[in-house]
Amino acid sequence: MNLQALNLGASGTAARLRFEHIRHGYGGRDVVRDVSLTAFPGRVLCLLGPSGSGKSTLLRIAAGLEVPRGGRLLINDVEVSGPHAFLPPEQRGVGLMFQDFALFPHMTVGANVAFGLTHLSKASRQAAAGEALARVGLAGYEGKYPHMLSGGEQQRVALARAVAPKPSVLLMDEPFSGLDSRLKDQVRADTLSVLRETGATVVIVTHDPEEAMGMADQIALLKDGELVQTGSARDLFLHPGSVFAASFFSEINRFEAVARNGLVETPFGTRRAPENVTAGELTLAVRFSDIRVATVEQPGTVPASVIDRRYLGTSEHLTLALEEGGATVEASIGAGMLAEGISRVFLFVVEDAILMFEKQP
Repeated sequence: MNLQALNLGASGTAARLRFEHIRHGYGGRDVVRDVSLTAFPGRVLCLLGPSGSGKSTLLRIAAGLEVPRGGRLLINDVEVSGPHAFLPPEQRGVGLMFQDFALFPHMTVGANVAFGLTHLSKASRQAAAGEALARVGLAGYEGKYPHMLSGGEQQRVALARAVAPKPSVLLMDEPFSGLDSRLKDQVRADTLSVLRETGATVVIVTHDPEEAMGMADQIALLKDGELVQTGSARDLFLHPGSVFAASFFSEINRFEAVARNGLVETPFGTRRAPENVTAGELTLAVRFSDIRVATVEQPGTVPASVIDRRYLGTSEHLTLALEEGGATVEASIGAGMLAEGISRVFLFVVEDAILMFEKQP
């Protein structure tokens, strides 16, 4: 089958990847439910969600490792998986990178990177492998073996192998989960730089919101097989569409409240109800980091007692009891902002920082 004729994109040319009403499951249980989503050329899309949300299943469908029960997968508007067509993985122009790196231990680094370049001559394979390794900062590593490398270096070899064929779409399944936490930030930054340089359309599966926010142009948040919300990191953080979305990107305090005549009584004073809600039960969410703590009472503050405080280096975590109503509140403040020994404080939350959602039945 001629991929160029199907307009799937030439090697090294980013392609648009589109999921249309994808449904899939195992046995009698659906794990992906009617997901429609587009990964745009030259951009990074992160599939984000807890374990069991369906993100890895979507990635496997995109790779051609799973056949969906319903819906279609299209690359550059060509159906590659669905009711009318199914292209095997090797015909999709898609690169894969798994969380365990999947390097062949008996092969050199150069041979690992050149493994998928069988369509090239031996000399061209070696040249392409060397170019890919240089791109990830491992020039001269061709003769080493995987066991001779650190975890971060193995990850970069896996990345080099994935980008060497110049795929139009690159799929990455939890690519940093096996790395030491101290390495992750640098390796992620290096990887993002390489991905931007290649220009490929990238889909990354992760359960780490910080990772998604740091790498993605677009985030697709999933829960129980359903698409909860999509948008940029800023959009999802500042304008979460549900309590689940708010809690996934930051630690939050939750409160129940009732809207009456367009107003809501919150633990931090009376606030305006959301524009689309004039009356009814609400769930409120306030991020730990959005609670301001002062030692002097000011207009709009509410008194609270410090129950517990934990020093975390650059920040401190406070557990507080509100004097009115007795609700417990968690707050995160900069280390050193509150003197030792203080037991009574005054809390303030700006109006926009109190997120309000209609209570779910």
